[in-house]
Amino acid sequence: MLMSPKYLKDPFVYKRLFNLFGKRFLGTGLVTAADHDVWYRQRRIMDPAFSSTYLRSLMGTFNEMSERLMDHLEEIADTKTPVVMHDLVNCVTLDVICKVAFGVDLNFLKQTDSPFQNAVELCLRGMVLDLRDPFFAVRKFIRRYSRVVGLMLYNLFSPQLFPKNWKTVQQIKDAAELLRKTGEKWIQKRKTAIENGEDVPKDILTQILKTAEEEKVNSAKDHEQMLDNFVTFFIAGQETTANQLSFAIMELGRHPEIYKRAKAEVDEILGTKRDISYEDLGKFTYLSQVLKETLRLYPTAPGTSRWLHEDMVINGLKIPGGCSVAFSSYVSQRMDMYFKDPLKFDPERFDVNAPKPYYCYYPFALGPRTCLGQVFSQMEAKVVLAKLLQRFEFSLVPGQSFDIKDTGTLRPKSGVICYIKHCS
Repeated sequence: MLMSPKYLKDPFVYKRLFNLFGKRFLGTGLVTAADHDVWYRQRRIMDPAFSSTYLRSLMGTFNEMSERLMDHLEEIADTKTPVVMHDLVNCVTLDVICKVAFGVDLNFLKQTDSPFQNAVELCLRGMVLDLRDPFFAVRKFIRRYSRVVGLMLYNLFSPQLFPKNWKTVQQIKDAAELLRKTGEKWIQKRKTAIENGEDVPKDILTQILKTAEEEKVNSAKDHEQMLDNFVTFFIAGQETTANQLSFAIMELGRHPEIYKRAKAEVDEILGTKRDISYEDLGKFTYLSQVLKETLRLYPTAPGTSRWLHEDMVINGLKIPGGCSVAFSSYVSQRMDMYFKDPLKFDPERFDVNAPKPYYCYYPFALGPRTCLGQVFSQMEAKVVLAKLLQRFEFSLVPGQSFDIKDTGTLRPKSGVICYIKHCS
């Protein structure tokens, strides 16, 4: 694992097809494509869907979906009923990604037990098991080489001898299949509509399909990669933003002086108007600092990894090509050699005049493979948090844990339980 900022600039590549227990999950999408040419072609297809012009057009959807949360909180405010904020913002970010990416309006705040939310949760859990559980790793290795080591050794480590894993593994595989089958249905429906000359939403899916057609990207393999990116959008475009918002609410609740300053900025910029404009987002200077500091302490994707393309010498240690090297943004962003008093929540670190922490602050990764949707994510987070600060006062329920839960992404273990009041 590397912590030095200078090595993030060296050329690494991915080299893995991402499955969950034999079920294709992220596959060779933007996040997991090992081959540079495969990745570059996908990135070229995706780029127009995240242009600044298109992102500006999403403000209406960001406002609409955020208002649903405000309406929900209106019913709860002043009742002294505790609410789990992570659950609520998770519904909003799911609504946003479904609407702007795929033109589907599911209104998750009205659903009590959504299969999509459960599927994302299970797949994230599966990623942790698949990557970190040594017994799962051993069984995968033995299964791969079962002809060499013999069926007896394979059966010794097979899931059949670990009954507690049976149900979990099957649930994870079913969840991955649900996401991919849903994606296949939505993509095929949109393709047919475009081919028939029907009016279709000007969303990310339409942009991608039209660009793919122009690029003549339409083989069966290309279709599978499109499904890979569908699942990637669901995970990266929803879960991470919800976690960031939850941590931001938690830290604002723990720091009244920061809360007060962020709210004052929002009130000054918005006044009493309900809809937030694209121009307003650029004025939220301190709110942006709050969100950046949130990602410093709580990078929702706590690290990344690269496969070395060739041998490399790092601090006198030779690492052979083909090795996997991990970078932990969670660790490096909490090191005192890069940040003074690193465990303190201090948005002033990101003041325009403050020193810039190059190559040791990378919540969205760095280089060519930096997160394609980071601007999208931060626009959405600003709208939701600004509306919340404008309309309500929230306080943390005493006695809850502020620990972090690692489910592949980082989230507050407690879910951030709050009391909600109307602003006085």
